Amino acid sequence: MVHRPDLPLYSGGPRLGLGLWNSIVATVILEGLMYAAGIWIYLRVTRANDRIGKWGLVAFIVVVTGAYVANIFSPPPPSAKALVITAIPLMWLLVLWAWWFDRHRATR
Repeated sequence: MVHRPDLPLYSGGPRLGLGLWNSIVATVILEGLMYAAGIWIYLRVTRANDRIGKWGLVAFIVVVTGAYVANIFSPPPPSAKALVITAIPLMWLLVLWAWWFDRHRATR
């Protein structure tokens, strides 16, 4: 939805996209709504088994939301190498964190 019309649905198919990246405000609103919907769905289908399942998720949401907001207002990284050095390990840290607290949650 945020790309310009350059993404084909299949090889040789029509290129789709709404171009929302052209509007920072529209992009942030749409991404925020999708993020909130994802949290809402996750909360509807799982329940915490213990404090880790509850507070681990709360902390995760706060940290990811804070990182997103900081990303909006911070300058771009100084180089691609700096981005790789920091983003890849941090991405895996978030994956492991989500795996950890999700193990302390059960489906409803």
